[in-house]
Amino acid sequence: MHHREHRKALKAAMRHLSRHDPKLAPLIARIGEPTFMPHTDYYWELVDAIISQQLSIKAAHTIEQRFLALFGGNVPEPKQLIKTSVADLRAVGMSNAKAAYVLDLAGRVNDGRLDIARLPHLPNQEIITELTAVKGIGEWTAQMFLIFALGRLDVLPVGDLGFKNGAQKLYGLTELPQATALQKIAATNHWHPYESVATWYIWQSLSEPTRQA
Repeated sequence: MHHREHRKALKAAMRHLSRHDPKLAPLIARIGEPTFMPHTDYYWELVDAIISQQLSIKAAHTIEQRFLALFGGNVPEPKQLIKTSVADLRAVGMSNAKAAYVLDLAGRVNDGRLDIARLPHLPNQEIITELTAVKGIGEWTAQMFLIFALGRLDVLPVGDLGFKNGAQKLYGLTELPQATALQKIAATNHWHPYESVATWYIWQSLSEPTRQA
């Protein structure tokens, strides 16, 4: 989606959610327009997602910089990355598992098992299926990719801890909501087709998404 169209869609989402969800309306008024913009750097987004899992933003950033330095400061092409050893990746601070995952991703992109250029043309669930076939990419990472890389506005990441915490606070729930409770909140407040935007506002009410697998 082009940036101008994306912004138009975000404005429509703000109007829709403000009208239907009395708890979100004041948040939307206070926070203003969402700042996430789709981009086309899909391969790096996935490499970065694997590197960042379970790390603070600061620690992830340090390892990303060291990783890029291995390739002269640039994002390596998959065919370049598959020639890198696990030992080299470990030397920049990646765990054994993450090094193996990044190499698995590069291998799949390189030989076409994962056709990254096709992803924007697929429905959400198919993209999740394609991405979770890669070692180390779970449903959460695939959903973050849908929201932040592809700019899909109808994603409800029910496994996200920040989302659960924020929703518990915002809707005054006695316990941390699980998937069905979150789906019910979304349905009752008519979030569809703007679930990602509602989720984004709830994250902002706390701060940031919690990095998971």
